[in-house]
Amino acid sequence: MAIAIVVPRLGWSMEEGTFAEWLKKEGEVVNAGDMLFVLEGEKASQEIESFDSGILYIPPDAPQPGDAVVVGQRLGFLLAEGEAPPKSNEPAVSQESRQAPSAGRKQAVAPTARRVERESPTAKRLSTAASPRARRKAHELGIDWTTVTGSGRNGRVRERDVVASSQSRATPPTSPTQPTRVAVPGSVRPLSAIRRTIAQRMIAAVQQSAPVTLTTRTDASRLVAVREQFKAGGAKIVPSFSDILVKLVASLLRECPELNACWYDDAVYVYDEINVAIAIDTDRGLVAPVLRQADTLSLEEIAVQSGRLIEQARTGRLSESDYRGGTFTITNLGMFDIDFFTPIINLPQAAILGVGRITDEPIVVESQVVPGKVLSLSLTFDHRVIDGAPAARWLQRLTQWIRQPLEPPLAE
Repeated sequence: MAIAIVVPRLGWSMEEGTFAEWLKKEGEVVNAGDMLFVLEGEKASQEIESFDSGILYIPPDAPQPGDAVVVGQRLGFLLAEGEAPPKSNEPAVSQESRQAPSAGRKQAVAPTARRVERESPTAKRLSTAASPRARRKAHELGIDWTTVTGSGRNGRVRERDVVASSQSRATPPTSPTQPTRVAVPGSVRPLSAIRRTIAQRMIAAVQQSAPVTLTTRTDASRLVAVREQFKAGGAKIVPSFSDILVKLVASLLRECPELNACWYDDAVYVYDEINVAIAIDTDRGLVAPVLRQADTLSLEEIAVQSGRLIEQARTGRLSESDYRGGTFTITNLGMFDIDFFTPIINLPQAAILGVGRITDEPIVVESQVVPGKVLSLSLTFDHRVIDGAPAARWLQRLTQWIRQPLEPPLAE
């Protein structure tokens, strides 16, 4: 009997993705262990392995490259030699029912053996959970909570989502709901899964927080000198400026934990761990993997781990676990000659530090004008979690450490 090829779950929270391409041609023999197709999750692409053999058959209604697909959706079939393709009303046996995947192998089938078709929008809404407070608020406001887009984990609808939905419905739109016709020739570029995720998270960060950005400049001469010492000393691992800043920021968050927090159920939640996410530019879009317990790592350990994350991010080999648990984010645009910018908070975190370029400028030291290296910094924080003055003191303290990097914590 034909073996159905269906969309697997790439990560613990993935419910849908984007079909990228087949790695085998229709009619080609597929052996167990062959890479069969490419699936894009929220943040990475992954080649999916087949754990059965057969001849690939791609039905006419199969998803095309760039189409959105849901977990369990049928993509194609593996047929035996001489076997006719199944008709639309014939059942197909899942690969998983024929052979369980070995540990650590990428599954090419859904968690169940039954055939699963594309989930309808109604069924998808009804599968979304809502908090008790959200349900009560929806009842008070006369809103069907199943129509509300949730901001919680796995799309869970929270009270603030219901309130925001009520406010948006009460306020008439100020612009047309349909896009206006453009006069200039062009083309529409379909969104990739990672582009769609970035767009959703950026809008959510602006709408669901109270962002404020502080900027400052500081003398980074000794910061530059520290890195030059690593080079001159012939160190195997030379930390980048971002690595040094990760170490300083992580140590400062340990001393001043107000920014190592988030807004959670109408209260401030302070994290016990300091896990610094680092924003990385890739061909597929922006990602932010996490350096866990960065305050406990030496500068060399931070350099090694960040180097691994950067290499895996740019080759599309980051796992879902690499993204989890961040408590503070650092993003660096200095290599593009940017001084100041307004970084957007990486929810549910409360703050993000934007790092600009280091420029050669004259500075005043003990009433004398001398050559210096000036670094620009931009701190965006959620004003619900922390006020402007303590956020400014934190940034001021960081600039002091940058001016004196040979003192702890780099000495640790």
